[in-house]
Order: sequence, then C-alpha cells, then structure tokens
Amino acid sequence: MSAKGATAEIFLTAFKTMAKKEQDIFLSKILKEKKFREDLIDIAIAESTVKDRSSRSDRSEVEFTSALEILFGTEGRT
Repeated sequence: MSAKGATAEIFLTAFKTMAKKEQDIFLSKILKEKKFREDLIDIAIAESTVKDRSSRSDRSEVEFTSALEILFGTEGRT
C-alpha cells in the first residue's frame, strides 16, 4: 500500500471509531468546504453512472454498438 493509501486508511479508521454525532459534525465541516463538496458530488455521480451501466447488462452488444455509432457519428462507416 502506498503512503497516500495508508494515510487514507488511518483517516477512515479514525472516522469509523467516532461517535455518530462526531461523524455528523465532521461530515458537516467537509460539506461546508466548496471544493470538498464538489468533489463528493462528482464521486457520487461517477459511482451512480457505474451502477447504472452495470444494471443495464440485459442490453445486447448490437444495441450497444449502435448507440456508440450514433454517439460518435460513425453510422454506416465500415
């Protein structure tokens, strides 16, 4: 594990040991910081997108390829 990964683990472990009220205060302070709030929103959107994609596993490869062709304007090209 990298030094940054180890530091993150230490912070996460400390957070998990806090009482619920302390966790709420800590998270409130993070959310008051615009940059942290925006980063968390970005992460939540990215995670949601990944989950949406994995839940659409019933889409056939042909439909997926067609969607990519439309998206990238490669329809009808060989």
